[in-house]
Amino acid sequence: MKNNHINYIEFKADDLEVIKEFYAKVFHWTFTDYGSTYAAFSDSGLEGGFEKSDAEIVNGVLVVLYHEDLEGVKNRILKGNGVITKEIFSFPGGRRFHFMDPAGNELAVWSDH
Repeated sequence: MKNNHINYIEFKADDLEVIKEFYAKVFHWTFTDYGSTYAAFSDSGLEGGFEKSDAEIVNGVLVVLYHEDLEGVKNRILKGNGVITKEIFSFPGGRRFHFMDPAGNELAVWSDH
């Protein structure tokens, strides 16, 4: 993993079983379930996952960057006129936060530290 590189992508889905079946059959992706609301995928060329969402899916892709120093990169985002949309939180395997860039694109940054 390298700092500042795209490391992971997340999609939203209203039915995880249907979406897993689709990508498994069509593209031969494999999945690891993390509870009933998240499924990570592999064998796609880039690691990613599907998050269950009951909300209308408008922009269903979340690009996730990696950085070993979450607090440091968060401060640089704020100084660069980015907006934090979800504060740092823990999840199985690490921590992350979400931000909005000046054009209105939402991305996330995660760390295993």
